[in-house]
Amino acid sequence: MKILFIWLLLISCSFADDATIEVIKKVESLPTLAVEDSSSDYEETFKLQFFKTLVADLNVVSLFNVDRHYRQINFDDKNVATENKDMNYVLRYKMFEDNNGALNIETKLMRANENVFTKNYTMNNKNVYMFVAHTIAYDINEYMDAPSIEWIKKKVIFARLVGAKQSEIVLSDYTLSYQHVLVRGGFNVFPKWANANQDAFYYTSFNDVKPTLKRTELKTGATRVLLSSDGMLICSDISDDSNTLLLTMAPDGQPDIYIYNIQTKKHKKITDYRGIDVNGQFVDDNTIVFVSNRLGYPNIFSKNLESNSIEQMVYYGKSNSACSAHKDYVVYKARESTNTFSSNTFNLHLISRKTDFIRRLTATGVNEFPRFSKDGDAILFIKNYKNQSSLGIIRLNQNKNYLFPLKYGKIQSIDW
Repeated sequence: MKILFIWLLLISCSFADDATIEVIKKVESLPTLAVEDSSSDYEETFKLQFFKTLVADLNVVSLFNVDRHYRQINFDDKNVATENKDMNYVLRYKMFEDNNGALNIETKLMRANENVFTKNYTMNNKNVYMFVAHTIAYDINEYMDAPSIEWIKKKVIFARLVGAKQSEIVLSDYTLSYQHVLVRGGFNVFPKWANANQDAFYYTSFNDVKPTLKRTELKTGATRVLLSSDGMLICSDISDDSNTLLLTMAPDGQPDIYIYNIQTKKHKKITDYRGIDVNGQFVDDNTIVFVSNRLGYPNIFSKNLESNSIEQMVYYGKSNSACSAHKDYVVYKARESTNTFSSNTFNLHLISRKTDFIRRLTATGVNEFPRFSKDGDAILFIKNYKNQSSLGIIRLNQNKNYLFPLKYGKIQSIDW
């Protein structure tokens, strides 16, 4: 019964100098930016889709107060549109199809009618136009010499619940504009990228006699089994060199954290507690954080892998779970209410290992499964509110949250 309860819990609930101190930027202090479209080869619907995606990306970049009006102009005009003459910056782009049917985009960023940045892009398939928009936003962020937002170009992988014991593993961008089903049929959950190149992923399959951890190559679709275990089996994190997995396993009915070595194909138990130890996350090569009920309720602890020392990380809240770590920071999910006959609120909180500050990152609904970007600039999370499942992005230093709703199904878990 204990293992069944844990599975249900995991599946259903699934910077300034100190990023725990709120940073608030006034909108009026940001430079203004307008976007102008000079495209002619594509239909109006596609042109508007690209425009809206690019504007959304530029808003997420959080460097500009972005004008949302759609305006068209000749690409070679020396002056910006009359309505944009008072803008600090104007981004003008031209989409066209070449002889091979590829999507080409010319861009130029203008200030005072002078080109300050230009770049051209090519994509063989126009259906993945959103990734071009993300790259344009990334390049402008680089031009403005802002902290890197490499995560904006990354692919997201998530499990979507679509029915009773039915799920899909889906490849997408961070806005959910692009979605491609990678695994369907049966119950497959907890996908995790196998490496920084995002060319393979792990996931847990319930379609066999025992919970089974599998690895699929993205390019070929080839899938192989790593190991199976009674009770439960989840890959919760992967080391920076991609050689070590943190697993939650319960071969004897007792959920603990294990390390699995990809090279030797051997696993080793690193926690041994009569209660619940789950969701291990690497802090560095020698330290992990994890969720345990050692205090009689779920809370966040850290452990040095070279010793038996375990340290309590969070002293606020009585139901803390679903953590993610980046260097000195840990983000975790905490229950904020105890309603018996109505929905409870679960918010995300940020703590530093070096200070006592706690920063609440969300306000309403059920916010869960936080995942730091590799550079620590942003946090990806799942938000469930009023029967709507969304993917959320938190820009920590900008103190801004963005939500991208899922059209159907419910997001069970995510990784990027």
